[in-house]
Amino acid sequence: MQLLNGAQAADLATQWRRTISATAAAVTRPAICNWVTRGHLKPAGLDDHGRPLYALADLAKAEKTTRIRALRLTRTE
Repeated sequence: MQLLNGAQAADLATQWRRTISATAAAVTRPAICNWVTRGHLKPAGLDDHGRPLYALADLAKAEKTTRIRALRLTRTE
């Protein structure tokens, strides 16, 4: 299982979003922290410095969940 730190997770989620839509906003490291706080993403382990690591599959699920929610909010405005 591939594990990513917060910065790597943010970069990869941004790539996925931009693949879907060229105008998609970047995913920041604080956004990853918000996903954790809101229960969309759970750490799968810790690195050598005690920082959280995230599983690729969990990251993909969290990115999709938050992207769909954002699209719903945009369409209702």
